[in-house]
This record gives sequence, C-alpha cells and structure tokens, in this order.
Amino acid sequence: MTHFKLPRSAFIGFDNIFDELERITSTSATDNYPPHNIVRHSENHYTLELAVVGFQEEDLELKQQDGILYVNGTKKTQPKGEYVHKGISGRSFKRSFRLSEHVEVKGADLRDGLLVINLERIVPEEKRPRLIPITTDISSVYKSLENTHDTSNQLLTEAKT
Repeated sequence: MTHFKLPRSAFIGFDNIFDELERITSTSATDNYPPHNIVRHSENHYTLELAVVGFQEEDLELKQQDGILYVNGTKKTQPKGEYVHKGISGRSFKRSFRLSEHVEVKGADLRDGLLVINLERIVPEEKRPRLIPITTDISSVYKSLENTHDTSNQLLTEAKT
C-alpha cells in the first residue's frame, strides 16, 4: 500500500476527515480479527457479519456513537481443560466500523458463530429527491413569484420599523 502525506495546509476545516483517513490506514493492516463480511441487500439495507465462534451474547458488546459502530468481544469464561491444539482463536477484540451518514443499527443476532448486525440507511424526507411538477399554466408560476416578492417586501418593511 502506498502512503502519502496529505497537504493539510491546503484544506481548512477538514481536520476530522484527515484524522479519520489516517486512523483507517494505520489500523487496516493490523485490524483483521474477527473476520467479517459486509452484505448489501438493497440500496438502504446492509448486514455486517462477524465470525465470533465461541463467544456468547454476554461476551459481546455493541455500541453506536458519533457515526461509529463499536463491536467488542471479551470471553467471560474460559473452557476447562488443557488444549492439545487450539485452532479457534476466541481472543478478545475491539472493532470499529465507520457508518455512513443516516445509517442506523436496527438490530443484531448471534447464531451459529456469526454475529449478524442489521443496518439501514434512513434518509430524512428533506434529503430525498423530489419530483417537481411541471405546469403549462404560466400564470401560476408568476403568482408564485409575486407571492414570494410580496413576502420579501413585507419582511423588509417590518425589519425597517
């Protein structure tokens, strides 16, 4: 992977973005446990699947804060006995996933060694595209403009007094 230093002096007010990019590039090479999948079901629905074999519900903690999903795993109890071979790690972990704007965690389920986290993008109504009706009656357009102009003049008159 090629690393390059971003010219921070050319960007004002983007510090948090640069910090996030540096955090991602510094942890991406070492942050690979537990293995995970990200599945896109539709434009607004995703699932995050983490392989957490050997972990119980009480061993896992999920938290969403400031656009980041934190998944922590710490085994509360260790199996009794001596391992002759240990191929399943089961070690403690801390993972974080940056969520896109308006993405929310809708629930989580643990079964068959997979922690499945359901995610949904819920775009507010004012951010959704809307269709603008086209009219052939030009007078309605002028009436709308006149109302806007009258309202603006009324606000200016009130502001002066």
